[in-house]
This record gives sequence, structure tokens and C-alpha cells, in this order.
Amino acid sequence: MNATTHTAVPIKVLVTKVGLDGHDRGSRLVANALRDAGMEVVYTGPWQSIPAVIKLATEEDVDLIGISSLATDHLIVPQLMEALREAGLGDVPVIVGGIVPDADERMLLESGVARVYHPGSALATIAADVTELCTTARQEMAS
Repeated sequence: MNATTHTAVPIKVLVTKVGLDGHDRGSRLVANALRDAGMEVVYTGPWQSIPAVIKLATEEDVDLIGISSLATDHLIVPQLMEALREAGLGDVPVIVGGIVPDADERMLLESGVARVYHPGSALATIAADVTELCTTARQEMAS
């Protein structure tokens, strides 16, 4: 799979963890899978603050933000979504992966998260979804 859009510019993804969750094995696996799919990946590792994520997303001009959560830090993602809108980055798709209960998944989707992935999600599916989300977002920005 080639992770470029109609402009042939590689998709750029920020993979990060917000909050105090230090479990990063899953996020590292996803970051590697996205790189293998031809994407440029900016990987931060754990313990990022919302302002740090906003700053990096802006500086790196990312096409998508991927958040990993294994210890309920996904509960602060709605705050991230609001901060993205306030920073003028509301058009940047956000995906969340990890341990997310069904009720929390609904809350994340209602806050604007594009997709939620649970443990065992196929890496090829995540890469294909990221490509689709970024291609759609780029087309919408161009029109």
C-alpha cells in the first residue's frame, strides 16, 4: 500500500500518548506499521501534554494524530479535540487506539475522534484507514 495522496506527498502522522500512561508498546507497533506503509511518522513516546501535542502537530504540519491509551488517558482526548479546534487544527483527523470501553468509545466519537481501535486491530486496517482519512481530509481542504 502506498500512503500518498493525489499530490504524491507522503502522509505525515503524529503518534503520541497524552497524560500519564507510560505503556508505549502498542503505539510503537502502530508507528512502525505506518512507516512500513510509506507514511512519515513523528513519534513522541509517552507522557505528552495537550499543549505539547498541539505545538508539535502545528510545527510538523501533520495530516493525522494517533493517540494511544492503555490506562484511561483517552478520557482527556475530548480536551485535546477542543484544543485542536481552538488552535485552528479541527480539520486534522484524530484516531485513538488501546483499551477503550464501549461507553468511552461513544464519547470519543462524539467529541470528534475519527476512529477508535481496540487491542488486536489489524495493523494493515489501521494503515488503510489512516490513508483514507488523510486523503479525504486533503481533498476537503483543497476544495
